[in-house]
This record gives sequence, C-alpha cells and structure tokens, in this order.
Amino acid sequence: MRPVLLLGIVLGLPCMTIQNDYDDSSSHGNEHSNDGLDIYQNNAGFAFQLYKHITAQPESQSKNIFFSPMSLSLALAALSLGAREQTHQQLFNGLGFNETEIAPEEVNEAFHGILMNLNKKKEVEVSVGSALFVKDTFKPHPEFLENLKRFYHAEGFTVDFNKTAEATELINNYVKEKTHGKITNLVKNLNTDAMMYLISYIYFKGKWELPFNPLNTKENNFYVDENTTVSVKMMHQRNSFLVYHDEEIAADILQLLYRDSVSMMLVLPENELKALEEILQGHHVEKWHKWIEKTECEVFLPKFSISTSYSLEDVLKNMGIIDIFSEKANFAGISEYPRIPKTSTIIHHATLDIDELGTTGSAVTTIAIKPLSFFSPHTLNFNRPFLLVIYSHETKSILFLGRILNPADS
Repeated sequence: MRPVLLLGIVLGLPCMTIQNDYDDSSSHGNEHSNDGLDIYQNNAGFAFQLYKHITAQPESQSKNIFFSPMSLSLALAALSLGAREQTHQQLFNGLGFNETEIAPEEVNEAFHGILMNLNKKKEVEVSVGSALFVKDTFKPHPEFLENLKRFYHAEGFTVDFNKTAEATELINNYVKEKTHGKITNLVKNLNTDAMMYLISYIYFKGKWELPFNPLNTKENNFYVDENTTVSVKMMHQRNSFLVYHDEEIAADILQLLYRDSVSMMLVLPENELKALEEILQGHHVEKWHKWIEKTECEVFLPKFSISTSYSLEDVLKNMGIIDIFSEKANFAGISEYPRIPKTSTIIHHATLDIDELGTTGSAVTTIAIKPLSFFSPHTLNFNRPFLLVIYSHETKSILFLGRILNPADS
C-alpha cells in the first residue's frame, strides 16, 4: 500500500468581550504593511473561487458556508515547499499565482510576512501557524523541515502512527490548544499508512468597536426562503456605522470594526443571494473597503453560532489541483522515500460565534474614481441570507469567508 500524506486545516472563532474605544483612523488601514501585499492581492481571487466551488457541491447548496481561505492557502502553500514539477505548478496556479510573474520564494516570503503581521497583533487575538506530525520511521529532507519552520511557523513532532489512540490524542490535543477549545476532534480515524500529517490552524477573537446592548436583543423572524421562516435572537442598534451601497451588484455593505485593522464586512443582497454569489470576486472586497462611509443607520443582526466541516478533495480537483491526490504526485522535495507519498485527505473545520460583544472565529482592482453612487440606507436588517467576510486591512487578506442561509442551523 502506498504511503500517504494527510493535510488538515483547522480554525476556531470564539465569543468576544466588550471594547468601546477605537481610533477611527486605523479603521481604513491607510498605512499598509508591504509584507506580501501584492502577492496576497493576487491570491484574493482564490478565496472566492474556493467559495464558489464549495457552494456548488450538492451537500452544500442549502447549507451555511464558513471557512478560512487564509488557513487553506497557508496549508497548500506549505505543502508546495515539497512539491515538484507539475504537482507544484498545480498547487501554485490553484492558489492564484503565476510562476512567470511571481517566484515561489516570493510567495514563501509573503506568507511569512503575513503570519508575522497577524501573530504580532495585540488588540485582537489572532493565532496562525502550522504543525507537522511525522511518522517515526519517515525521514523528510532537513531543508523541507527548515523551510516549513522558517516560512510557515511550523512546529514538528515525531509520532508512531501505529499507536493510533496515542497519535490521535496528540494531534487532537494540539488542535484543541491552538483553537482555544473550539475544535476538539479533528482526527477521528487516523490512517496508519500516513507518513506525515500537516496541519494549518487559525484562531481569531475580536471585539466590536460598537457592541450591541443585550437588552435590545429580541426574538424575531429570519426568512430563509419564500417557504421557510425561523425564529432567531436578533441584535439591534442604531448608531453611526460604516456602510456602502454597491449598485453594481445590488447589495448593501455593513462594516463592523475590530481594533488592529481587522473588520467584518456583512453583505446583504437586494435580490436572491445566489445571483450575487455568481458575480462576486476578490476585488469587490477592496472596493467596499475603499468606499465605505460612516452613516447613521439602524442595524438588525442575528446572534448565532455555526460549525462547519469539509472534505476538500473534490473541490480542489475542480480547481485544477489534481496530482496531489493521485499516483502522479511528485513530492520529491519532502523525502527520498522510494515511493513518493500522495495526499489522501484534506479536511477543513471551522466554527463561528457572533453575539452582542463581538465575534469569535476561529487581486484587488484599484479604482481611480468612486464607482456608481453612494446610498445611505435607513435600516440594514439582516433577516434574510447574507454573506460575511473577516478581513485584515494591513495585508489585504481574507481571513474568513462565508454565507448565512439559516442562523438557526448550527
């Protein structure tokens, strides 16, 4: 039986604590870090391509969607360190990069810069990194291990995968610690043929600039579709919010700020969400960020928690990342093992909690003139399906992306 490489992506997002003071000058992120900025702009399209392929899966079409493009791109980029020839090209292209324009070394340095930027934040809690669990009889190239640690902040562990209970406990406890208890059971059936298990994780905990008063939270209706209505706890606040009406895509945008140049953007379409999903691209997020303005507005937003899990082999194959799952996989950069391992499983787990105090969770086109007209809505009522994006302004990177079709469906 051929040895395999396992790849897991995990993230956790907790409940927030109150933070009232906020320096508005930081909200628009005018002073960007240059670390990886241009490269991650190219990779922004990866987030929405992945979103579209996940939503196209039959099992996802009527479900809430929530995942971390940052976590997945981090894991795949780390894996590309050991990939060669066509295997590397597919990973590189799938992430949105072009080897004729950007060298792999630049991408690695860019991810290193993004990780440094995120992990040094003090006023939101962010933890991003990687871990490599290696079978005790498997000997990876020292250069691969060194680069994994240097660029992707990976910790390394030697494990006897034949002792499945002990190995499973070790990996799951590591994930539980890194996601602050949000994800506790990543590995259920460990493959004893595995040579290594590469994990990427991200944990985020932020504080609303303008927390909602729990006394204003009331039971109200959320209209899932024409035939389905559910009762949810709806938060309510009237204040000066950052909003934008995008006439091009017929949607209202609400930006809720955290400190340290991170925000959540909520996208409420005027019409069917499906029509909006078909036209959204990475550059729209930067456009909204550029033209958002403070406006007196009444906001209704559901309080909810969701947990998602995806097996991403079919999704990534549809995005052109094929060889890593086949006998054609070329991971000669990982090891001189007689039969180069292939990837057998890519798992992505995510959780999201939104309440009155904040959020826990665990490319762009430059526009020279202001597009279309700005519209100041009197009320933004998120009582029907909407999208959400958690966005790091300094690196212009999408940390989390999702849609809420039914906030009562956890």
